[in-house]
Amino acid sequence: MHAEELVENYPQLFHMAEANTWSSIRKRGLLSTSGLLDMFEINGEKRYQIESCHRPECVAISHPGLGTAVIRDQKPMSDAALRKCLQNMNPRHWYETLNRKVFFWVNRERLLGLLSARAYRSRKHCVLTLDTSRMVERHLARITLSSINSGSTVYNPQPRGVQTFQPIASYPFDHWLKKRRSRTKAVVELAVDYAVSDIADLALRVDHMQGDELLETVWPA
Repeated sequence: MHAEELVENYPQLFHMAEANTWSSIRKRGLLSTSGLLDMFEINGEKRYQIESCHRPECVAISHPGLGTAVIRDQKPMSDAALRKCLQNMNPRHWYETLNRKVFFWVNRERLLGLLSARAYRSRKHCVLTLDTSRMVERHLARITLSSINSGSTVYNPQPRGVQTFQPIASYPFDHWLKKRRSRTKAVVELAVDYAVSDIADLALRVDHMQGDELLETVWPA
């Protein structure tokens, strides 16, 4: 797949974060779980439980100079389901792989589906809409694409492993386009390794939403 093809088919990217976190994200960047743990100097057993194991609930971390941050849950995954669909990896390796990345949906329908999921629809969330062209221009070398929802093992979990995340140039777009007969489904996720420090320069808008309802536009004010 060519970068220009990605931008043409998926001009915007979408990320769901905890409500009321935009000011922190704008200041620090959008960090992966591993990035947050490094910044907040979380190590030892606590880090292992957050980074290398399943997180059934959100986890709050704190730092005397940085305040607090919330690391999102992994409700749609389970160790038992992962063992059935993982290839050449174990659950720990998979969790550590995901926790190293910052994830974006490439179409809004996927975002709305997550916002409306039973585990999340009663809560307010911060939704970032980003410019794909700028993301690719600035972070091409650290971008990978996935043909599945890598953070979910519900409803017939798809096989996954080291081959799941592929650079744009290696991604078999034509294969998935032919198989799924829809450009909206040929790519599912875009991930950036570790962090997107310049997220404010890439954001088109930031909203608070609950389910599919727009509550307020946070940025630009």
